[in-house]
Amino acid sequence: MHVIGREGEISTVLGLVGGVLVVTGEPGTGKSTLLSLAADAAGPGRRVLRATGSHSESNLPFSGLHQLLRPVFDEIERLPERQRSALRGAIGLEDGAPAPMMIGVAVLTLLSEVSERTPLLAVVDDIGLFDQCSRDTLAFVARRIGDEPLALLIGALDETEFPGFASITLDPLEPLAAATLLDAQPSAPTGRRRARVLAQADGNPLALVELSRTGRDDVILPLPDRLERVHSAGLDRLPSATRSALLLVAADAAGLVAGTRSAALAPAEEAGLIRLSGGRARFRHPLVRSAIYHSATSAERLEAHRALADLLVDAPDRRAWHLAAATIGPDESVAAALEATTPRARLRCGHAAAAAALERAAELSPVPSERARRLVAAAGAAADAGQPTWVEQLATEARTFTDDPLLLATAALRVGQVLSLTCHHDTSLGLLMRAAEEPALTAQALSAAAVGTFHSGAAADRAVVRARSVGDPRVRVLVDPDEHRATAASIPELLDRAGSDPGALTSVAVMAWLLDETALAVRIFADARQHRRALGQTPSALECSAAWAHLDHGQWAQARSTAAGADAASSADASLPQRAAGDLVLDATAAALTGDTSTARAWVERALSMIDPRTSRAVLARAGWALGMAAVADGDHSTAYEHFRRLFTAEGEPVHYHFAYVAVAELVAAAVRTGHEAEAGRILRRAEKEAHDASPRIGALLHRGHALLDHDGAEAHFREALSDAATEQWPFERAQLLLEYGEWLRRRRRILEARPMLVTASEVFGRLGAGPWLDRTRGELRAAGIGSEPTGSEPAGRDALTLLTPQQQQIIGLAARGLTNREIGARLFISPRTVSSHLYRSYPVLGISSRAQLRDIVDGVTTRPVR
Repeated sequence: MHVIGREGEISTVLGLVGGVLVVTGEPGTGKSTLLSLAADAAGPGRRVLRATGSHSESNLPFSGLHQLLRPVFDEIERLPERQRSALRGAIGLEDGAPAPMMIGVAVLTLLSEVSERTPLLAVVDDIGLFDQCSRDTLAFVARRIGDEPLALLIGALDETEFPGFASITLDPLEPLAAATLLDAQPSAPTGRRRARVLAQADGNPLALVELSRTGRDDVILPLPDRLERVHSAGLDRLPSATRSALLLVAADAAGLVAGTRSAALAPAEEAGLIRLSGGRARFRHPLVRSAIYHSATSAERLEAHRALADLLVDAPDRRAWHLAAATIGPDESVAAALEATTPRARLRCGHAAAAAALERAAELSPVPSERARRLVAAAGAAADAGQPTWVEQLATEARTFTDDPLLLATAALRVGQVLSLTCHHDTSLGLLMRAAEEPALTAQALSAAAVGTFHSGAAADRAVVRARSVGDPRVRVLVDPDEHRATAASIPELLDRAGSDPGALTSVAVMAWLLDETALAVRIFADARQHRRALGQTPSALECSAAWAHLDHGQWAQARSTAAGADAASSADASLPQRAAGDLVLDATAAALTGDTSTARAWVERALSMIDPRTSRAVLARAGWALGMAAVADGDHSTAYEHFRRLFTAEGEPVHYHFAYVAVAELVAAAVRTGHEAEAGRILRRAEKEAHDASPRIGALLHRGHALLDHDGAEAHFREALSDAATEQWPFERAQLLLEYGEWLRRRRRILEARPMLVTASEVFGRLGAGPWLDRTRGELRAAGIGSEPTGSEPAGRDALTLLTPQQQQIIGLAARGLTNREIGARLFISPRTVSSHLYRSYPVLGISSRAQLRDIVDGVTTRPVR
């Protein structure tokens, strides 16, 4: 059973060995799934008792207890007489009216004795539907569980149903997890319907699954008949004014109209259909909203939208959508009003919302040329949202309404742009080269083609783009970074031109990163993020490059946080497996470097399953490096050599023209330990020849490789590699050089020279949290006569950030800047309660006890000098 988006909760539930844990959450959040997962994962060495509450038995005394204990009825006979008699009477096996206390003692004794023979897990779902007698008895038992291997796992709507015990809450899924679950459905929706399902489900897993099954494209999607009957039950018993007010609330996504209808809505709140708070209404469950909306007639729904449009004169964007929902045929005024919402939609809701508005505006356009224009504009927004299928649908439809060459070329450009971020690089390149024939689109088309070529790594693709990329240095760098090192000198001029434009700054930052101007790239990415935040914009697709720049720069926690931030804001809209695979590989790399090698391998395996390695060589090369480093961390040098060797062809050509060269020194290091020096030397010499204008980073890696192969001339290569101060931009790689140089010196009994090298390497590895390399360095220090734990080498507070999840790291960073839980939740698209929960779990890992201590930790990550 694969559960999406509940990794932390699954770990908590599966880790329950003894005691009590209550899993709470609204209907449809996955409580039953999580409890079933725990029961199924118990294994043969653990006995499981299960029971589920039901409406039909909630008034039958001890019916819940009867269901739970039925598999162990035979064990009751072993109880002391009074306990045996009390329990048998409670569950109807004999007559009598036993005392509640004695029943509780009997159940406690029974479960304890069963658990002594075999560890026991009791799983109780829907505790709120248990009869009161059973609930009281289970609470009695739960408060008295001691050290025995007895665990009680409870599913409840909220903590009040089984109060006083440790609990976890299943909040709505975060946007990326919700999108992943939706895309995993057999008939996963695309385009505008996908955006609507995500919005209406509001992160509720059951709602996502059920709403995905409808093929309709209504403003509010309908439910299957069975669920609609369940969630609309009791509506006909409400006053007509209440039903009318409920329909308005159901049609009003923001729920603000509730403030003007609070009196009429009171009976619905009493019936448990909605909750009123602060002038807003929230439905008990996302599916209730759909049930109410679709239980009304078509005429009633149209009238509701017209009424809302009249009420929302001061909210033009929401008014436009309600006008569109109330309009049946073409209407240019409504289409224009909808189109006018798109700039603000991009800022507030993201590109998918803008695409949906433009698509609906196109449907309402009476003039074919305007319809085509709006469809192409919608394709552009859908491309920014990362929705290839939607983009292709919009572009195809646009072509049926126009023969305008520029508009047709723009449609091809949009499809090519989004496909450049997928595995369909051949198709993308053809479309982009065609679009580049239009002078007004040449720069955009070539830039997207260069991005696609970088991802594919194919020599043929590079040749096509190289032939056209004469004027733009950023395009040339993407295609041939090593051949255009000299263009690094133009970065200041490009920055001046970029000004405060986040997109232009990000583009220059990517260029700096590819040219191994890593420290500069990190600073430019930070400036771009600051300007983007000031404008209220979401992170761009290029933000993943910022994450890799932070990783190269030794800011591993910041790397994972940056990648997670881009995902939280935009990946819920996107359907780009290549991007998701790249983010997984980044996480895997950080995990490998910190010694969590099993996690690293699992993430790489998952990433490679999402792409075609033959057409996504960038992901393949980085995945190979992550696997190789995981093997190095495990001390498995043979496997490490195999992984690094696969980054080069049989002839020694790099699998990816940029990323493979970063692995050349690791290939040599593994080869020296496994007897493959000759082969590694051949690849090293070829890499040196190819990288004729190498960056200081590649130069240092080449020198490191020569030092490991050439024992007699090693010192000259070590000194040359370390002499360039620019290598301080890559602290992990520099620390590896210091470690290996120190090892070389110690083995030649030059102990006094070796010690400072090893001490410095130890400090850097400790600060980074690179446990396997820190252990190796400590071994060398002991051999050099220095104690095993040098001052400053122990990971603490700041370095413990690497142990947190990417989202926890991001929350910590925002909290350190003074943002409240509500503000952080709004920034990351999660609830304030989720923020609070993550902070609570993170404090012990960081070794702190209060929010006030966060700034010191985060400031330490960003300002501590790199040795």
